[in-house]
Amino acid sequence: MPEPIVQLQDVHKHYHMGRVVVEALRGISLTIQPGEYVGVMGPSGCGKSTLLNLLGCLDRPTAGRYWLGGQDVSALDDDALAAIRGTRLGFVFQSYNLIPQLTVVENIEVPLFYQGWPETLSRERARQMAERVGLADRLHHRPFELSGGQQQRVAIARALVNDPLLILADEPTGNLDSVSGREILQIFDELHAQGKTLILVTHDAGVADRAQRILRLRDGFLESDERRSLSPALRA
Repeated sequence: MPEPIVQLQDVHKHYHMGRVVVEALRGISLTIQPGEYVGVMGPSGCGKSTLLNLLGCLDRPTAGRYWLGGQDVSALDDDALAAIRGTRLGFVFQSYNLIPQLTVVENIEVPLFYQGWPETLSRERARQMAERVGLADRLHHRPFELSGGQQQRVAIARALVNDPLLILADEPTGNLDSVSGREILQIFDELHAQGKTLILVTHDAGVADRAQRILRLRDGFLESDERRSLSPALRA
């Protein structure tokens, strides 16, 4: 059996708000295998964002352990976590997080720049990723010249450029109209079909239904873990 992409063992996360301790996660344990497409749902304040931050190595658990691709990343320092984010993870955010001064191809290249890739190689890799998401004719446009759906395609290409072990998406269709949202979800479907491992946080049941597995959080606990078979009609 292949090594899991994600393993969480009794993970807790507490925040101190003055004298008050907020328990954002209360003993989460789960395993995600290579190629799984996982949706994460739950009401506001349930711990979705905290879980995503931990999975994305943007934060550390207060207690418990997190293995990413077999590596225990629970207690790594900031520099080591930054290296993990740059080489093993891809992020797609609701607000795109593109750099307005850079072109499409330059935005896609950003992770490779921080890894020290030669410019010729990084530029070619970025071109390939732009073509993969249907933006081959927009390479030299800047974000303000693109629609919301196109900006999110740039963000997806940027997330893919380092061939990540895990792709994390936070409300990726939240700022899009219904047509653009469906197009972005179709890209996620295609990535899943190609064997990528995806975790998508959403409040929208229709978005989560694209996934093969849905985790539901409530009050910092994992309330349910539902696995399903996807029908071709669901992906229409």
